[in-house]
Amino acid sequence: MERALKALANATRLRILHAIALQPSATVSEICERIGMKPQAVSNQLQRLANSGIVSGERDGQNMRYRLVD
Repeated sequence: MERALKALANATRLRILHAIALQPSATVSEICERIGMKPQAVSNQLQRLANSGIVSGERDGQNMRYRLVD
């Protein structure tokens, strides 16, 4: 629980979560487009969210699709 709360205590990660909530199963490119950040920065933050159990990624060809974990 503490790990998840620490992950949510970041404005960038909250913006990413909001983008995923608006478009479930979003790719890194789609998230970048929505929030105006570079792919490397978004990927880094998505990894932190995945490590905290807040999002999960699923491979779709060459892309990863991220969704919120229930």
